[in-house]
Amino acid sequence: MMNKLMDWMGSVFAPKAGKIAKNPWIASVQDTMIAIMPVMIISSLVTMISILNDFIPNFPDFSYFSTYTFGLSSIFTACLIPTFILEKYKLPKFKRQAGLMGVAMLFMMSLGAVDEAGNFAVIADRIGSGGMFVAIAAGLYVGLIMKIFSKRSLFKKGTAMPKFLVDSFDSMAPIVVIVATGFILSGLLKFDLYAIIDTMLQPLINIGQSYIGFLLIMFLMVFFYSFGLSPWLLTPIYYSVGVKGLADNAALVAAGEKAMFITTNEVFQGWVWLGGTGCTLMLCFIMAFMCKSGKLKSLGRTCILPSICNINEPVVYGTVVLNPLLMIPMWLCGLIIPTVTYIAFSIGLVTIPSQSFLLWYMPMPITAWLTNHDIMGLVLLAVNLAITFVIWLPFVKVYDAQCLKEEAEEKAQEA
Repeated sequence: MMNKLMDWMGSVFAPKAGKIAKNPWIASVQDTMIAIMPVMIISSLVTMISILNDFIPNFPDFSYFSTYTFGLSSIFTACLIPTFILEKYKLPKFKRQAGLMGVAMLFMMSLGAVDEAGNFAVIADRIGSGGMFVAIAAGLYVGLIMKIFSKRSLFKKGTAMPKFLVDSFDSMAPIVVIVATGFILSGLLKFDLYAIIDTMLQPLINIGQSYIGFLLIMFLMVFFYSFGLSPWLLTPIYYSVGVKGLADNAALVAAGEKAMFITTNEVFQGWVWLGGTGCTLMLCFIMAFMCKSGKLKSLGRTCILPSICNINEPVVYGTVVLNPLLMIPMWLCGLIIPTVTYIAFSIGLVTIPSQSFLLWYMPMPITAWLTNHDIMGLVLLAVNLAITFVIWLPFVKVYDAQCLKEEAEEKAQEA
């Protein structure tokens, strides 16, 4: 059965997925995520080091590193996407201006403004991971406008004007269009894409404690993440539902009853986020110890330690985002693991947490054990890890074969 699946994926699915991945627009987003991956790694390492703040008094606060790396990830994204788009289409004319205007468009869509004292202000999360969706939208729009105008010029061929002046004057038209768009949407209409997203997701809060709500919250986080949108986008929903659920559980236990609300942040971090949103610990394990391509093996070994502490931005942005071969197993993990976890808790196999434990960056299985001190919780964790291993394995093997082929072709070209 497994061999047939592998053959089908290698001969039918992989070629089609490869065509999608090579689309200039999708490839530009992928290349952007790969380009900012070192930023993610630095931030992840700092997060791990910062664990010591909870145990060592007066330990230095290294959050400054995260603030100016991962905390600016949306700015980096908005800058790089339009630049890569013009490179893919071999239209370098406005490449530099495209990056600049990508950032400008992001700030406009973030409703950034200058106050009376002359200070420029924008909500911090809108230029960090929470603004990824808008950053990608801004980058793609700027890339589109710049691409259209790159094929046009205000001057005739053979003009005596220097090329750099021609390009400078020609770039003014798309810049005006981009700024005018931002002015109309954000300046006049006060269009707030972030608020619209929050409104669209509000119904999830109302069904958060049901199986459907639990599953939808987890799957949407994984789904958005696979497109490069930070799962922190859903923080207002899952955190609000989770905090209330834990408080209700604590009240039930205090009254001598059993906890009954499963949708809590403690359940997410202990049994659903296995290596981070999307269950990527086994992905890192397979890449590090079972893959043959240099790319996946080195990435897996680099990312496995952060993933043990539920930090997975480097591996997700380095391999999964907009990669059809790896998006699908991430989606499957986002459906199957929440389902298995919810069933285990709902039928009483595992004790539902009733005390707060939000140190999500503690290594596995410490996180699961400290959450409810139930040996069956460790059994459930082992089962979930085994399931994710089985889900990831065939897809990663096919992707590894593709990477090996690409590496061989690169070596042949160099020779």
